[in-house]
Amino acid sequence: MKHSDSKTHDVEYKIDSEKIFSGQIIDVKIDSVILPNGKKATREIVAHSPAVVIVPVDSKGNLIMVSQYRYPVNAQVLEFPAGGLDEGESPRDSAQRELREETGLASSKLINLGGFWSAPGFLTEYLHAFLALDLYDSKLEPDPDELITTCKYSFAEVESMVANGEIKDSKTIAALYLAINSSYFPLR
Repeated sequence: MKHSDSKTHDVEYKIDSEKIFSGQIIDVKIDSVILPNGKKATREIVAHSPAVVIVPVDSKGNLIMVSQYRYPVNAQVLEFPAGGLDEGESPRDSAQRELREETGLASSKLINLGGFWSAPGFLTEYLHAFLALDLYDSKLEPDPDELITTCKYSFAEVESMVANGEIKDSKTIAALYLAINSSYFPLR
């Protein structure tokens, strides 16, 4: 399959936008666009600020994960620590803060792995992924609406849980893939 260059064609142009919902963490809008072929279409967009996801590895080679109930999917979800950037906060500072809030740990070796769009068909959220090594105790109080359990798993256990569908969280799977393919990943 050939990938087209969006700078020269395949660009949609917004002709109108209507915000239909404004919440604490998302806004929802409907945009009217002109397609490259000249036809009109609508795009439903969920606007969300950038976020971070962190792959923490302790000195014993364990991956540190969190388990929390996720209301939208009515399930307890096993995932890597993650969260949104606060206003004016850098991705690196956000990653360190989220790691401390969700696991009680900080990293003296926080490595930027790149990033990815969560669901670019309708969601603007971009996730910055980090590998966290050289962990040490440094607890911050968690957000009051988060009831999180911290878990430790071997790399083999996490690989197996992804392969058999026990881990279904896309940001966790994507961040793990980025970490594994990093020259810094210690668990090969």
